[in-house]
Amino acid sequence: MTEVLLRIGELAARAGVSIRTVDYYTTLGLIDPAQRTAGGYRLYQPSDVDRIHLVQRLEVQGVPLEEIATALATRQVDVSVIFDRINEDLRTLQAAVDSASPEAQGLLAAIATRVHSLITVALQIPPDMLLP
Repeated sequence: MTEVLLRIGELAARAGVSIRTVDYYTTLGLIDPAQRTAGGYRLYQPSDVDRIHLVQRLEVQGVPLEEIATALATRQVDVSVIFDRINEDLRTLQAAVDSASPEAQGLLAAIATRVHSLITVALQIPPDMLLP
């Protein structure tokens, strides 16, 4: 049984974004049409809904769209750059903990612990694992 391809409006509706966002993500290479109709309409895979959600989650975490596009296109990432960014973010977080009020220090310490645990989990993901 073949998967039904989605027109741009259907993809946008399922992903909860505007058609303009789908156009922009297509322009950046974050998603690619699976094919075009005889009339020139772009058709997308249903799995592109998940791809859009992944891109949005990464963007919320501060990863620029251009970097996301590069990572998704090449499936290779310079890990040292990522670790440098994480290290700098952790230094910033630690500085915030050190200068925060006692009430905020507990919250910031909990956030730092969570970040460290997420990094530990991320390091356990096989490097050849494909992104969804």
